[in-house]
Amino acid sequence: MSKVISLEQAVSMIPDGATCGIGGFIGSGHPQEFSVGIEESFLKSGHPNNLTIMFSAGIGDGTDKLGLNKLGHEGLLKRIIGGHWGLIPALQKLVFENKVEGYNLPLGTISLLFRDIAGHRPGTITKIGLKTFIDPRLEGAKMNERTKEDLVELMEIDGEEWLRYKPFPVNVALIRATYCDEDGNATMDKEAATLDSLSIAQAAKNSGGIVLLQVEKVVQNGTLDPRKVKIPGIYVDGIVVSRPENHWQTYAGQYNPALCGEVKVPVDSIAPMALNERKIICRRAAMELDPDAIINLGIGMPEGIANVANEEGLPGLKLTVEAGGIGGVPMAGTAFGTCTNPDAIIDQPYQFDFYDGGGLGQAFLGLAECDRFGNINVSRFGPKIAGCGGFINITQTAPVVVYCGTFTAGGLKISVEDGKLHILQEGRVKKFINDVEQITFAAEYATQTGQKVMYITERAVFELLNGVLTLTEIAPGIDLEKDVLAHMEFKPVIAEDLKEMDARLFAPEIMGLKEN
Repeated sequence: MSKVISLEQAVSMIPDGATCGIGGFIGSGHPQEFSVGIEESFLKSGHPNNLTIMFSAGIGDGTDKLGLNKLGHEGLLKRIIGGHWGLIPALQKLVFENKVEGYNLPLGTISLLFRDIAGHRPGTITKIGLKTFIDPRLEGAKMNERTKEDLVELMEIDGEEWLRYKPFPVNVALIRATYCDEDGNATMDKEAATLDSLSIAQAAKNSGGIVLLQVEKVVQNGTLDPRKVKIPGIYVDGIVVSRPENHWQTYAGQYNPALCGEVKVPVDSIAPMALNERKIICRRAAMELDPDAIINLGIGMPEGIANVANEEGLPGLKLTVEAGGIGGVPMAGTAFGTCTNPDAIIDQPYQFDFYDGGGLGQAFLGLAECDRFGNINVSRFGPKIAGCGGFINITQTAPVVVYCGTFTAGGLKISVEDGKLHILQEGRVKKFINDVEQITFAAEYATQTGQKVMYITERAVFELLNGVLTLTEIAPGIDLEKDVLAHMEFKPVIAEDLKEMDARLFAPEIMGLKEN
């Protein structure tokens, strides 16, 4: 009997009060058809309702039109457990207004928790999250007053502190593939990432739940290469053939064959950035690149480092992204999580096994707020909930962590003339403050583990030296008192040998990093 059903039939199989594991990374691999169908059914009939949804990456485009934003209705959701929240404002609003329970867990740990739920293990036991807002001694990953239940527990094993992320049944898996046969055996030929789809399916199946699969096309049994099957049909209960508009490869475009390895494209076709504050920061960060290290580039500002490296012709960099891409050039914007010309695409939980186990050599992440201790906040700013994403997994395990961001925010304007930096208009918001609103990166933990930590802006570079935030470089043309210290809520330690940032950062021609 065929498992192919209509969207309406699939949505009717989701019970009220169910816990749903949902696949996707921004737009990659997200079963958009189900998000649309659930919203339509709820608005029409009131069902399904009071759902708990669990997802690792932020599935949305920053508007109310795509991804999990379709589910942002009071009464439809009871609890939200997510890793990245920055592109799902409809869900942020429900949490901020205290209308749902909300948890922000590390992206990679959610992927691993799906796998541990599938294996009926006692949760995910890890050091990821210690001394950050995930730690139950701080916020316990809870996002509002309505959220009471402890999903994270502090443990001691052999005299060391660990966190246990508690397991629970997953009743419904909502996942996506490209093709499947009539039994549900599914391949991901055109997907830019395989993500945690397999783990979500196994978690639901072993919880006694159901697996609903969105595909582009159903093919005849026996016609798929079994080596390409990513979701075995024995897990699948219902198949929905999506409409083309709900099966874009990423929210940045319908289909790019270079993202899934079908073709290779010339990387010199990627246009270089203009000489602005972002390029200055990314250039300075690129000076720290170790050609022998395995590297992660985070979302936002660090995305530009790949562009600089490409422009400089840096050979053989081993770049990775948390969605599972290895090699190639990581993409930006709503295509983040994918790579042009990847060498390999592995499942997201295995990428985080590698990350959490210390496989990364360097990590380059964004800098939103930094306090006097060197703690970083990238996850919450009043009503704006960005979420930690994979930030905590990555920054607590890479031996070298470089934070990248402008010195101030909100209207900053600069110019570069004759190799000197000039501040034309200062940003309205100070980013170097006494105390961050939320600790996404704990400088104390970094000091304990011996990490090298840098903080790079367009006008100043800081380092965490012996546990102390220390100013080590300033840009040519910048006045220390007027342009740096006057725009900080605290006075940092200033290195005795305070240096001037490399003059090549402020010149229009390439820096020549390939020769260095």
